[in-house]
Amino acid sequence: MKFKDYYASLGVERGASAEEIKKAYRKLARQYHPDVAKEEGAEETFKEISEAYQTLSDPEKRQAYDDLGRHRPGDEFHPSPEWETRFSRGGGRQQEVDLADLFEQMGFGRGAGGFGGGGFGGAGGPRGQGAAFPIRGQDVEVATELTLEQAAHGTEVAFSLSVPVLGADGRVEKQSRSGRIRVPRGVVEGERLRVPGKGGDGIAGGAPGDLYLEVRLAPHPRFRAVGHDLYLELPIAPWEAALGAEISVPSLDGPVAVTLKPGMRSGQKLRLAGKGLPHRRDGAGDLYGVIQIVLPETIGEREQALYRELAEASAFSPRHHLEAPPTDG
Repeated sequence: MKFKDYYASLGVERGASAEEIKKAYRKLARQYHPDVAKEEGAEETFKEISEAYQTLSDPEKRQAYDDLGRHRPGDEFHPSPEWETRFSRGGGRQQEVDLADLFEQMGFGRGAGGFGGGGFGGAGGPRGQGAAFPIRGQDVEVATELTLEQAAHGTEVAFSLSVPVLGADGRVEKQSRSGRIRVPRGVVEGERLRVPGKGGDGIAGGAPGDLYLEVRLAPHPRFRAVGHDLYLELPIAPWEAALGAEISVPSLDGPVAVTLKPGMRSGQKLRLAGKGLPHRRDGAGDLYGVIQIVLPETIGEREQALYRELAEASAFSPRHHLEAPPTDG
């Protein structure tokens, strides 16, 4: 008889756990079930993975299969006499049987949840009929773009999507669905919100899939979001940087009065705690004002005179570190 690699059929390692085998089977069953699959050969693939799962999901069958040893798929092989002595239940081995038939002859029969199409439905009968086990519906993902204000305070967004459903004639068709979803406050860029039961329909009584809403934040004219923190380029005048000042800084909740300390530098960050995007439950991120020292676009004669007076009075050299010759090592 020809060897079948059941582990390869399910895409798992030989040492895979029962849960890993079950998870792999469910994923492949949803993909290749005749009620939903469109690709050529899906029905045969479904029968193959069903046969593999029926063996590997049963500890006794799996042990018998593992004890057959390793062979390449399609290789001719015969179980050893020791194997037949250990596992045979009086069925006897024939020359023209496949691996599934061998297990059936051993008393692991198809009628008790074996490899036949009757145990799984759909694979051995008309499309859309006789599905004896439920298949969960497909998950669907849509993207939505929010303003920072909507992300901060929560909002309601409309969605429209196309999901696969099983028609009355057993054929899979696309159905348009729309609705509205409440988005809680505190969402951030890239977050995926799960809406249970709003995805594709299940098959044979299976649960519907879920809808996942992926959040995108629209560019803001003032703020840049990094997680729950916000960044703002904060321009100040040279005299405000040198002497300090009382200034007003915008935030999503309105202007905030801030005191600048004397000696502020370009690139320095001014932190406003709790003025970023709120967290889902308590607290919020921070707002960072990145200092930018800005000169007036036009300088009058009086201002020029004051700048010249300052230049003569000051010994400050912003390039002193560039004046000394570099040293080796």
